[in-house]
Amino acid sequence: MRSFNRREMLDLVMIDGRCRGIIVRNLVTGELERYAAHAVVLATGGYGRTFFLSTNAMGCNGSAAIQAFKKGAYLSNLAFTQIHPTCIPVHGEDQSKLTLMSESLRNDGRIWVPKKKEDAEAIRAGKKKPTDIPDEDRDFYLERRYPAFGNLCPRDIASRAAKERCDAGFGVGTGNAVYLDFKYAIQRLGADVVRDRYGNLFDMYQMISDDNPYETPMMIFPASHYTMGGIWVDYELQTSIKGLFAIGECNFSDHGANRLGASALMQGLADGYFVLPYTMQNYLSDQIKVPHFTTDTPEFDAAEKAVRDRIEKLMNIKGTKSPDQIHKRLGHVMWDLVGMGRTLQSLVKAIDEVEEVRKEFYTDLRIVGDANDLNTELEKALRLEDFLVMAKMMAIDALHRNESCGAHFREEYQTADGEAARDDENYMYVSCWKYTGDTEKPILLKEPLKYEAIKVQTRNYKS
Repeated sequence: MRSFNRREMLDLVMIDGRCRGIIVRNLVTGELERYAAHAVVLATGGYGRTFFLSTNAMGCNGSAAIQAFKKGAYLSNLAFTQIHPTCIPVHGEDQSKLTLMSESLRNDGRIWVPKKKEDAEAIRAGKKKPTDIPDEDRDFYLERRYPAFGNLCPRDIASRAAKERCDAGFGVGTGNAVYLDFKYAIQRLGADVVRDRYGNLFDMYQMISDDNPYETPMMIFPASHYTMGGIWVDYELQTSIKGLFAIGECNFSDHGANRLGASALMQGLADGYFVLPYTMQNYLSDQIKVPHFTTDTPEFDAAEKAVRDRIEKLMNIKGTKSPDQIHKRLGHVMWDLVGMGRTLQSLVKAIDEVEEVRKEFYTDLRIVGDANDLNTELEKALRLEDFLVMAKMMAIDALHRNESCGAHFREEYQTADGEAARDDENYMYVSCWKYTGDTEKPILLKEPLKYEAIKVQTRNYKS
């Protein structure tokens, strides 16, 4: 296998209804390059950075999925995005990424906020420290709400519970943080055992926050982490485009409304090692007599010209806002209106506001530098153009699903005690969206979910 590093796919090449190649931009030289193949496999990760701040790598984006979407691949279940409960909180407006603290910390750490608002206010004002709050004045809210699982309850539930406490005025730090406390584990096990289990994580936290978690509780808050939705694929991991396959987090398969445990390892191994090498043979079996493709065809010419025109259009806007400034605005829209809690009103507003951000992008974007050279600002702008499409599709998918299910929580649809209320009668299906244009309403297709080996039940972590 030959690896071509520092390239980013900007378009697919279609020949006679099949995907036969890609156009990429060399991120070092700025040159556009053509690659032909009998089949194309996307393994490009999720779209969590639509929120701007996320735990994802900075290069991880939804661009490949959007380019496939525009060529005819369906996008599925985009409303199902996981917000991870144990991230280091946002600390400023200039931050570009969030840091994930391993969920293993919840094995021994206890999560709490002050029971009294005046204590929370005093901590936020710097007048009290968390160590000043006695145990009887600490609200171990996960243990209180979910006694059967306590601090080990699933991520979507833990994240929403943290948001609820902070929204109610009990948050610490900036107001959007809760405590993850190891005092009790150290008392029970000793500092050496805790250090053996979590020493590297404690060191990382102290380097970032300048707080010693052996002596004072960590502060954590939920953040965008994983996307269960993505490109629709069949059981052989082929998209709705012949010859285009999608594996790993960029496809929608395996997870449903909640991310399954060990999913990165599981999905990477399952898709890339156990499934695709065998299922792709079925697709290639009738292609054995098709000769190797060259890249000097009208289809490759047209695809490369479309990419050049796209880049030229963005470079020529010459506005005043950097890609990060506009992306940050989009991130606020998505986090506030399409985040952990969504409503009919917030989603309708989100679609309108995404359109406003889109207009700003095409009228006031400024990309410094040259397109024919290393240009990280151009990279960001191209990705942001795709994030704008993804953001709208996420809101549309969440708006159409009038239920709460897993990581998709519509506040109008909850039980009396604040848990997700599913509507299996009307929404037991995979939502598949077909592209009709950037400003047009996508077409919804439904793939029914039929369970034969198991009985569908509602989760219960209270008893």
